[in-house]
Amino acid sequence: MFESLTASIIAFSAAALVIVTAGSRLARVADELADRTGLGEALFGIFLLAGVTSLPDFAATLSAALDARPDLAMSNVMGSMAVNLVFLGIADVVYRKANLEHAAASPTTLMLAALLIVLLTLPLLAIATPPVALGGVHPVTPIIVAAYLFGLHLVMRSEERPMWFPRHTRQTVPDKPVHHRRGGLSLAWLSFIVLAAVTGLAGWVLMEAAKVISDQSGLSETLVGGLFTAVATSTPELVTTIAAIRAGALTLAVSNIFGTNCFNMLVVAAADAGYPGGPIYHDMAPVQMTWGLVSILMTGILLLGLVRRETYGIGRIGFESALILTIYAAALAIIIAGG
Repeated sequence: MFESLTASIIAFSAAALVIVTAGSRLARVADELADRTGLGEALFGIFLLAGVTSLPDFAATLSAALDARPDLAMSNVMGSMAVNLVFLGIADVVYRKANLEHAAASPTTLMLAALLIVLLTLPLLAIATPPVALGGVHPVTPIIVAAYLFGLHLVMRSEERPMWFPRHTRQTVPDKPVHHRRGGLSLAWLSFIVLAAVTGLAGWVLMEAAKVISDQSGLSETLVGGLFTAVATSTPELVTTIAAIRAGALTLAVSNIFGTNCFNMLVVAAADAGYPGGPIYHDMAPVQMTWGLVSILMTGILLLGLVRRETYGIGRIGFESALILTIYAAALAIIIAGG
């Protein structure tokens, strides 16, 4: 699609800018739809906003997989999940009233964090198992899809009939619907769909440009995918999360990050299904396991923070946020040193 390195860099930057711009608008529309539809911030963030903000990852990863570039595909989606968790740490820094995990406590976020840990272990198990295939895909791939769907069922049950409630404090910010006067419900849905299409298209353009950048710059696909495209395709999560926090929709912000990472496991399954060389898990570099293990580690730490609910920590951020930022910086240094 792009022949020169210069054109690819320009296209990459333009696509990233489009993703950022559309993402900032998506948060406002999503908060409005969550209130108007009655779904609430948690469920809307899990089922709709998470899917939309994952579209750049989906388009970019599938494009690389179809082009038989397993390292670029998997480093993009696995790197994106690690970056998304870092965005929660950044969001905690932005929210100065209290620790974000304290203020946005809910049974739904706990369930999502636990579900994410379960889902992240599955592709790592596929890497460790013999290279078998059923219908061109690894047996773990349909298990990922089934586990995701069953996990969402459990999340919905916990949202509808929670068996425990977080202790309410002065810093807790519950999800309270707000009356929206401007426009109608149909216009809000139209805006949401258009923004979703724009972000998906931008993600595909971004990966096409990334392929040329990797080929002509001499950088490894692991580094390009795990750093550049992962950060670029994940910018909707950062933008929507920060916008949601500024709008006071804390539950939407946290559930969007965890929901997006859970949805990204379907992107992993799609990459395996679209990869022409058989199961994708055995054709990628072992370093890809680093992103998966780091994501499990960071999710576990965030889960501890959600349960502990520290009101204030060092620099008015939670211990979990400080830890995940440190861990990601160390993992990034390892990837760069090896790439």
